[in-house]
Amino acid sequence: MTFEEMRDIIVETLSCDAEDVTMEAKLSEDLGADSLAAVELSMALEEASGVTIEDDDLPNMKTVGDLMSYIESHKA
Repeated sequence: MTFEEMRDIIVETLSCDAEDVTMEAKLSEDLGADSLAAVELSMALEEASGVTIEDDDLPNMKTVGDLMSYIESHKA
């Protein structure tokens, strides 16, 4: 999954501006993801990437970069 693909999913799921989505952007503080939005984002990313994001791991992912790293490291 490329950054651009992830950015598009984040923008669609969180209804935020594309220019706000950077690798350093914090999901809750910068992009407005509450716990429900984080779960919705997780599901959308799982569907697009084929990587399962474990419920226990989700709270540890604070930034877009954390999500990218997780998906890259868990690809088959």
